[in-house]
Amino acid sequence: MTINQNCRTYRSIWISDTHLGSRGCKAELLLDFLQHNHAEHLYLVGDIVDGWALRKRWYWDAFHDQILHLLFERAQHGTHVTYVSGNHDEFIRPFIRHRITAINLEDEVVHTTADGRKFLVLHGDQFDGVMQFARWLAIVGDWAYERLLVANNVYNRLRRRMGYPYWSLSAYLKHKTKSAVNFISAFEETLAKEAKRRELDGIICGHIHHAEIREIDGILYCNDGDWVESCTALVEEWDGSLRVVYWTQLDAVRIDESPSVAAEPLAA
Repeated sequence: MTINQNCRTYRSIWISDTHLGSRGCKAELLLDFLQHNHAEHLYLVGDIVDGWALRKRWYWDAFHDQILHLLFERAQHGTHVTYVSGNHDEFIRPFIRHRITAINLEDEVVHTTADGRKFLVLHGDQFDGVMQFARWLAIVGDWAYERLLVANNVYNRLRRRMGYPYWSLSAYLKHKTKSAVNFISAFEETLAKEAKRRELDGIICGHIHHAEIREIDGILYCNDGDWVESCTALVEEWDGSLRVVYWTQLDAVRIDESPSVAAEPLAA
C-alpha cells in the first residue's frame, strides 16, 4: 500500500457518524482526510454506514466506494481497524466479535493510550434515553435533522461559489439551541459516569455530532464528532496525548486542531 507523501501519521484515529449512504455525508472531505492521515489503530465509532437512510432510499456515490476500498486496504496492510456499532448501523450488532476481511466488529472496546490510560470506546446511543425509550421520536427527529442537513448543503454551495470554505449552519443552529446544549451536557456527564463506574480513565464516543474533549469529575470525556456537519476526528499522538482535528476543506497542508490533552493522573 502506498501512503501519500503528505500523509500525517498518528498512533490512533477515531471517526464516527460518517453516515455513508445518506446525502448528508461529506464523503469527499472524509476521503480526503483518510488519504492524508494514517494511524496504527483506526476506530470506526458507529453510524459509519447509515442503514436508516439506505432503507428509505438508496444513495451511494463513487466517494462512498473509495472510502470503503481505502478502509479495507488499510486493514489488509497492517492497520488495526475496529468497527464499533452505532444505532444507524445496528445491523452489525448480531455479528460483533466477528471480522469482515481484517476489520474487527465490536459493540465496545477498551483502548490503552501510549501513556497507559484506558478509554472505553463505544458509539454512545446505549446511553441516549430517546433511543432507548422513545425510538419513534428518534426516527421523527432523524427526519427533521435530514431536512436541516439539506438546507446546510444548499447554504454551503452558495458559500463555495463566493469563495468561502465550508461552515456548518446546522451545527451552529444546534449549539445555539438551549435544549440541544442541555442534552449534550447531560449525555457527556452520563458517559463520564459510566467510565468512572468501570474504573477507567476516560471515554471516547460519537452519536451526538459534537466534537469535544473535556474533563468531567476526573474522567476525560472525548467525542470525535461527525462527518455530516463539523467534519472532525479524534487523534492520538505518539506520546498518548489526544486532540480533535477539524477537516473542513479539501486541503492536505492546513490542519485545524484543538490543543492536545493529556489527563492528569487519577487520585488513588
